[in-house]
Amino acid sequence: MAEAGTPAKNGQAAAVQAEGRKPLISVRNLVKKFDGRTVLSGINLDVYPGETMVIMGGSGCGKSTLLRCMIGSIKPEEGEVCLFGQNVVTLGERELDEVRKKFGILFQSGALFNSMTVAENVALPLEEHTELGREIIDIQVKIKLELVGLREHADKYPAQVSGGMKKRAGLARALSLDPRILFYDEPSAGLDPVTSAEIDRLIVDLTRKLGVTSVVVTHEMDSAFTIADRMAMLDKGRMLAIDTREWFDKLRGLGREQCEELDEDRQLIRQFLRGDAEGPITKRRAATNYAEDLLGGPKDGIAARSIEATRAR
Repeated sequence: MAEAGTPAKNGQAAAVQAEGRKPLISVRNLVKKFDGRTVLSGINLDVYPGETMVIMGGSGCGKSTLLRCMIGSIKPEEGEVCLFGQNVVTLGERELDEVRKKFGILFQSGALFNSMTVAENVALPLEEHTELGREIIDIQVKIKLELVGLREHADKYPAQVSGGMKKRAGLARALSLDPRILFYDEPSAGLDPVTSAEIDRLIVDLTRKLGVTSVVVTHEMDSAFTIADRMAMLDKGRMLAIDTREWFDKLRGLGREQCEELDEDRQLIRQFLRGDAEGPITKRRAATNYAEDLLGGPKDGIAARSIEATRAR
């Protein structure tokens, strides 16, 4: 494993490379733009079978966009995203639907249908994508709800359950087709600390019991260090580091004097992991030109001159 403060070889932890496994998810040179603004810049990432990869970063860093590219809901301008050996960027809609049956998604809000009971929400993918009989579907629904501790609440509607229960119900639905990959979009968002810890434990238990590969997008550091095997850090569309949880934990624990010896990217990662009020992230925000932000003009030139002209009147 790379020393804290130095990048892992080829962006991957040496321990994982040594195993020689083929990645289940492979992202190569991914570029995504919105209205001409680059949101993801040349992203490379491998996720291996049975591991939990946590993708983290501040708001607007591109982590949710990366997730959306991975599941095929948006197309990148450049690069490829391979799931199960297939490049989802080039697949047609019918082929993409077949790939989607092999993974499940827990959306940030749970995304349950309010007009359906918890059980009906979980049953929906089975009804739409399989030819199983009603009795078999009912059994499968009970099994999935039992996995997330909701079997006794099967007949309740989303409005009748708590936020944490909605997340668990969404997870049961994501599991309905026995996926090989689970994608989580901010699974702890909006939850109290105890409920968040329960969701974290559930993610770990499901990974161990079912052997699924998990990709978790989050900015909650307590959750990240609880569930991750490896972690990836994004900042302004750049991939700063990919390595083991232990590598990031060691970087987080470095003292101030040791931190001064790191390059700016490693200092930025350390500040984010620790939640410190001082560091490269806050310095960068403080350096933002107010006139440019307020008037939408350049730092020098038209906007600056217009301000001076207004003052002179």
